[in-house]
Amino acid sequence: MSAHILKCAECGKYTLKEVCSCGGKAVSARPPKYSPEDKYGEYRRAVKKEELEKKRLL
Repeated sequence: MSAHILKCAECGKYTLKEVCSCGGKAVSARPPKYSPEDKYGEYRRAVKKEELEKKRLL
């Protein structure tokens, strides 16, 4: 069991367990640490754009 609060990737509920009551996997609720030298920002933006295009929001 984790000491940090987790958020379910499927239903969006917050929990302390690694598996949510809905059966989804819970991940860390904390945002990634900010850095002005964001070496993975290009990849995160590309994935986010791809997800929005799949949902036809772009």
